[in-house]
Amino acid sequence: MCTSIVEIVKAEGSGKGKDGWFALTNSVVSYDHPHYAMLEEAITIDFVNHGRGPDARAAVELTLESAKELHGALSRAIAAAEKEESQRAA
Repeated sequence: MCTSIVEIVKAEGSGKGKDGWFALTNSVVSYDHPHYAMLEEAITIDFVNHGRGPDARAAVELTLESAKELHGALSRAIAAAEKEESQRAA
């Protein structure tokens, strides 16, 4: 089943692809058939630089449970980083 679930956001940072490191322009999160993982459906996260073509891509395919765990870890790390940054500014 194709879900048409896709979220695209701007991204600043770097990703590592087959030709080495590249600057990011976007992150793409989708829920659909994976390309590689042996799953019926997967949360796929692509970190891309659209200006450099299809080779400027770093991707992961996760089960829903793994994606939830990653979401929690990101939320906790972001909260801790924001606290750290606020203490530096004080």
